[in-house]
Amino acid sequence: MSYLLSLDQGTSSSRSIVFNHSGQIVAMAQQELTQIFPQPGWVEHDPLEIWRTQLDTAREAIAKAGIQASDIHAVGITNQRETTVVWNRATGQPLHHAIVWQDRRTEPTCLALREAGLEPVVRESTGLVVDAYFSGTKLAWILDHVDGARAAADRGELAFGTVDSWLLWQLTGGTSTRGAVHATDVSNASRTMLFNIHEQRWDETLLGALRVPDSVLPQVQPSSHVYGHTYLEWFGARIPIAGIAGDQQSALFGQACFRPGLAKNTYGTGCFMLMHTGSEVRTSRNGLISTIAAHAGTERAYALEGSVFVGGAVVQWLRDGLRAIQASSAVEQLALSVPDSGGVIFVPAFTGLGAPYWAPQARGAILGLTRGTTLGHITRAALESIAYQSTALLEAMNADARACGGTDVSELRVDGGACVNDLLMQFQADLLGIPVVRPEVVETTALGAAYLAGLATGLYQGLDELASLWRVDKRFEPSLSRAQAQALMQAWQHAVTQVTT
Repeated sequence: MSYLLSLDQGTSSSRSIVFNHSGQIVAMAQQELTQIFPQPGWVEHDPLEIWRTQLDTAREAIAKAGIQASDIHAVGITNQRETTVVWNRATGQPLHHAIVWQDRRTEPTCLALREAGLEPVVRESTGLVVDAYFSGTKLAWILDHVDGARAAADRGELAFGTVDSWLLWQLTGGTSTRGAVHATDVSNASRTMLFNIHEQRWDETLLGALRVPDSVLPQVQPSSHVYGHTYLEWFGARIPIAGIAGDQQSALFGQACFRPGLAKNTYGTGCFMLMHTGSEVRTSRNGLISTIAAHAGTERAYALEGSVFVGGAVVQWLRDGLRAIQASSAVEQLALSVPDSGGVIFVPAFTGLGAPYWAPQARGAILGLTRGTTLGHITRAALESIAYQSTALLEAMNADARACGGTDVSELRVDGGACVNDLLMQFQADLLGIPVVRPEVVETTALGAAYLAGLATGLYQGLDELASLWRVDKRFEPSLSRAQAQALMQAWQHAVTQVTT
């Protein structure tokens, strides 16, 4: 049998999964990643820990599968997207901790770009809004704040990349870094706020605005492409690295959303909803962003996206910050200890609010507390906040679809760690008023990268074959009336105004 190894480097952990030809999980390994908070609003990771945990879990997954590295047909990489790494080309050593996508330190730079009138330029070229979420201002911050960084960049000594590029460099270069491949795919490049998604090239105007020399930039390739081979030392075999996609575009691909109108939502640290829009860029009028979807070859694909900054991270906060639960797995049982949230609404704007609000100044709030409020009510409200934010995204997505002559999304495909929570998924269906569909394999982020690698190396013949592998585990049908759902959403929107005005 031919196996595929997927490296799934996320915000809270590094995972590696071995899939068989049918897209079924054979073995998996995972290690948590240290979260570094130097100041309020700052979030960092250690790039060397990212690499070490990813390599360790890859080796562990191969061992658990009971196979040899030579049995692996190809490797795919999927990653937390906007997180930014800068390293020395000669030594392979990072200059600074990775600045994580959640980090807000570059908001002053974003404000300066807006005041300089660059918001329309960014929107038109990149499909994004000017926000600290994206990589460009993080890269500029490292060049400005690490001693000697700009001079080294001007001499061509530095490399910039999102996490996929960092892993690709390490995987292909070995301990000497010689032969290391410095590249990324179109989906990750489209998240930098430096990449023209229409022409699919780096944007000289935006590079100039942030004083980023093009010598630091990775080469951009299709998502399904043979980038290089793993260094022999890592696995004992040279395996093609043939698929790369940012985690959310990879999940869209893994959910077999290959045609316009199909949508998925990933419930991870954040929540990310994408709708395939076809071969042309669709511009949102409702607070969403346009992005490049993972694709093979020269045929282009785009998507509309909405990002919730704090999704499953609210459960982490209940565990680590509030110490309300001992393990994340206990959250559903505690939420089920009450019949509803008792009027409590939790707005988890720990790092501002993302789409469709784009309110970086917002901060979290728990509203509607009474003497009768229990920890169960707060926990249930925390879970429900994930569904409320995702519903706001789908409402914006439907409005954009209708504006382009399309129709509303008819079902939402779901994945990610929190989608196994039946209480959350049922509440999501109730708010949306459409079926929420969970596939048999919920690790669709990793699966998408594996499929992309398999396509590039001839293991699969095309998208129709991949679509036939998608299987439903459970459908959640809405049970609330539309009037009840709308009343709940109105209460949520009122709560949002309390933290954004």
